[in-house]
Amino acid sequence: MGIWLWIAGFPALFLAGYRRYGATRRSATAWLAAAPTLAMLGWTTYCRFFWPKLSPPTWNAPSYTLVCWLYCSSYVPFWSNAAYAVAALGVLATLLALWRSGRAWAALVAFGVLAAPLGLPAAFEGYRRYRLDR
Repeated sequence: MGIWLWIAGFPALFLAGYRRYGATRRSATAWLAAAPTLAMLGWTTYCRFFWPKLSPPTWNAPSYTLVCWLYCSSYVPFWSNAAYAVAALGVLATLLALWRSGRAWAALVAFGVLAAPLGLPAAFEGYRRYRLDR
């Protein structure tokens, strides 16, 4: 139970960092988009290559996103590749946000939803940008 509470609450660390240090648009992008993306890339790599694989896989394996959970509960490489694809979307969304693209909000929301719960800060940033740009 404790690990699941940690996983559900971890995105709050990014929101707290944004609240304390996110005075500019660039730092908001760093805290709310880049940090969750880097975390997802790191944890996906760890889970794919270094996590001790249980036999048989279990449904309650700790994971930070839905696609990570699908991999950790089945060990089918497709789901790990899908997690990398979602993380690549996070990289793209972060770059679009840094370049101040008009569609950055959509990429941030898409990454946030696909990487939930870890991506919730990115979805928040996408929604915030959508409201500020309208």
